[in-house]
Amino acid sequence: MGKIVAIAFAVLLIAIGGVWTFQGLGYLKGSSMTGSTLWATVGPIVAAFGVSLLYVAIRGPRKR
Repeated sequence: MGKIVAIAFAVLLIAIGGVWTFQGLGYLKGSSMTGSTLWATVGPIVAAFGVSLLYVAIRGPRKR
């Protein structure tokens, strides 16, 4: 069950990071975040964290 939750959370982080990136770059309009360089920077960081979490969740624990 924990693996499914981690994968779902990772996908959510990737999606949110993508939306924030596109809003910060001005591609998605209609928000106070539109055109703000802060969100164009924070978005890829959140998305990258989501990708790393997804990698770890799919790969599973390391064997020693």
